[in-house]
Amino acid sequence: MSDEMIIRHCSPTLAGLKTGNVFNCPYNDKEELLTSVRSLNRRLMPKGVRVIPLRISADRVLLYIYRPDKLKSDLAANDAAQILKEYGYSVENCEKCVVMLRKRLHEAEEFPHEIGLFLGYPPEDVRGFIENHAEGYKCVGCWKVYGDEKSARKQFERYKKCTDVYCSQWAGGKSIERLTVAV
Repeated sequence: MSDEMIIRHCSPTLAGLKTGNVFNCPYNDKEELLTSVRSLNRRLMPKGVRVIPLRISADRVLLYIYRPDKLKSDLAANDAAQILKEYGYSVENCEKCVVMLRKRLHEAEEFPHEIGLFLGYPPEDVRGFIENHAEGYKCVGCWKVYGDEKSARKQFERYKKCTDVYCSQWAGGKSIERLTVAV
């Protein structure tokens, strides 16, 4: 996994605008992948960003890059906590929630759509997606919107602008450490 790939997929999280991002990344050697994740954590954790592999298959890894402090705040919200409790999460500890999400990704027959809560999506949109089976949404951007469409569209635009700026700055020579905002 390259720094460039992380910047392309996770700029809003690096900038402190978003709780987290997930993306699939190819890899060749599992030990090399884990070494790379440890190195990235050493570089980004001082800025409040953590990287963990959520699911590792034979040649791809689903990476979760997130801000633990933002996640803790997001999951403490009543609406989010209620959704997670319905799926058996222990909402008192956000790290235990991440462990449970990993477990559900490995064991659940269907993709755990509550993952949106771990990415900073509004709980009303996560619930809407789950209850409506991904149908009947108002608009689509980074997620399917069932609630406040105007606010979501503004957020989508902020995320896009952030990604464009970060990719440009990366191309201009700024390191991922310099682009990652300490929050």
